[in-house]
Amino acid sequence: MTDVTKEAVQAGIDSFHATAGHFPDQFKLLLDHAPGAFAGYGLMRSALMQERPAGALDMKTKELIFALLDVLAADRYGALSHGRAAIKLGLTVPELAEGLVQVIMVGGITTWNLVGADLLRACIEQAEAKT
Repeated sequence: MTDVTKEAVQAGIDSFHATAGHFPDQFKLLLDHAPGAFAGYGLMRSALMQERPAGALDMKTKELIFALLDVLAADRYGALSHGRAAIKLGLTVPELAEGLVQVIMVGGITTWNLVGADLLRACIEQAEAKT
């Protein structure tokens, strides 16, 4: 592994620890078996997942966007991870619900049935636990 690749890998790992609090197993698997691919992903993720002023969007908004895109892509794990992170950062249940309606409008009711409803339920539970 080149020094540039090692630095990119470390940037990706550090980004996960900073935003998710851990390095997810599925990305460790990618790192173990396709380190160059993870290095590219890690650079992109570390550049994107920065709080203002380095990033243009605040982290709550970035997490919400990822959650909604994951619902659209039927990625339950990603949607739950990003949705919960957004709630921790101050996203409200009404804000999430409105975003999910937008996903239904673009992707159809199947997005709701496959992932959206589960995401909303999990975030309602998390928000209620905070209060």
